[in-house]
Amino acid sequence: MDNTYVTGRTLVGEIVNTYPETVPVLTACGMHCLGCPASQAESLEDACAVHGLEADKVVYAVNARIRLERG
Repeated sequence: MDNTYVTGRTLVGEIVNTYPETVPVLTACGMHCLGCPASQAESLEDACAVHGLEADKVVYAVNARIRLERG
């Protein structure tokens, strides 16, 4: 079974709406404007680039949180 819920290409708005439990993970990474219109249509990979973050690490952390909450 594949436990990858989110990829770097997943839109931030989709992540926040589908997996609200990831909001603390994203804000801890420095992404504080999760509700702004620009972030809603931005891929997680692009958001990481804007914030100077390593996308692979953020994707891993987001997926780990989802697995923790949802199995």
